[in-house]
Amino acid sequence: MVTELDPRNLADIIRRPIITEKATRLLELNQYTFEVPPKAKKPEIKAAVEYLFDVKVTGVSTMLPPRKKRRVGKYQGFKPQYKKAIVTLAEGNSITLFPEV
Repeated sequence: MVTELDPRNLADIIRRPIITEKATRLLELNQYTFEVPPKAKKPEIKAAVEYLFDVKVTGVSTMLPPRKKRRVGKYQGFKPQYKKAIVTLAEGNSITLFPEV
């Protein structure tokens, strides 16, 4: 059961769109890729995209890529953890990632 989500917190769920070669190919299938916090759940991601972009979402797929190691001198650590969400939109809906200036 999904609890009622506060619209003020939905803007914090979508961090940024991911623009890679694969993500650009998915745009042809009406699928958009976003970076979200690792603890974000699929219903929260769906509600955030529908609220922020005023579109109808038909599906959400998430993945948690493995952490990458980083070294600075003799100190070794990890890059910050993130979650990738691929959002499928209904026919006729679209999101403008690159607005015309």
